[in-house]
Amino acid sequence: MQRKFPRFSLLLLAMILAGCLACECMMTKDPVYMDLANSNAAPSRAFLFGTDAMGRDIFSMIWYGGRISLLIGFLATLISTVAAVLVGSISGYAPSWADGMIMRTTDIVLSIPSLLLTVFLQAAIGGEGVYRLAVVIGLTSWMSMAKVVRTEVLQLKNTDYVLAARCLGGGFFHILRRHLAPNFAASILFMVVMNVRNAIVAESTLSFMGIGLPVGVISWGSMLSLSENALLSRSWWMILIPGAFLVTTLLCLTNLGNYMRKSINKRHSNL
Repeated sequence: MQRKFPRFSLLLLAMILAGCLACECMMTKDPVYMDLANSNAAPSRAFLFGTDAMGRDIFSMIWYGGRISLLIGFLATLISTVAAVLVGSISGYAPSWADGMIMRTTDIVLSIPSLLLTVFLQAAIGGEGVYRLAVVIGLTSWMSMAKVVRTEVLQLKNTDYVLAARCLGGGFFHILRRHLAPNFAASILFMVVMNVRNAIVAESTLSFMGIGLPVGVISWGSMLSLSENALLSRSWWMILIPGAFLVTTLLCLTNLGNYMRKSINKRHSNL
């Protein structure tokens, strides 16, 4: 039975993306302004989603912070995809001894828990910031995709058009750009989508633990880090609303990724 395209997930994700990108048009108040006279205010006409413990408007914070979370997700995925394509292609294209060495190193890195590896690399690089965190997450999430790229390159490197390009003097990067990447791009597309989801989860987890973004930078993860104060003050909207946006985005990305994965598997089974 063919799985239907998740149109609703795509529409919902597009709406969230559009709202975050156009957050200046969506925000009703300054998201960083601390209105201490209205701290922990419940949702009302004045504050649509209520306020947090510092009096910041949650409705404005949702769209402003969502842009930060999504920026980290997409930038980290771009970094991890480039790293995975390079490492996987070099490994699959290289002689067997070099391939084995690269893959064993990849397996060793892959065996380390991702959260521990992210925290270690963040401590090694030092500093705080949106782009620095995106680089750290990107550099710790390329291994699984690299193994898939390697498998695809192993199947493609002995095809007639690749052999012909090598005989004509084509270099590695020329062959990768013209012959290899266009043929395995569809196979890793679903992993790219899932890496966006995983990067957003990583940012949210690190921010929730207090070791992600610096204080003052708003993201969905940093908003959820205030959950302890929310529970003590019974301010359910401080947890439920940011959590709902985060979970909805992750579910939409998961549905799109699963659809792509099943479509790719069906295509390969029909070959």
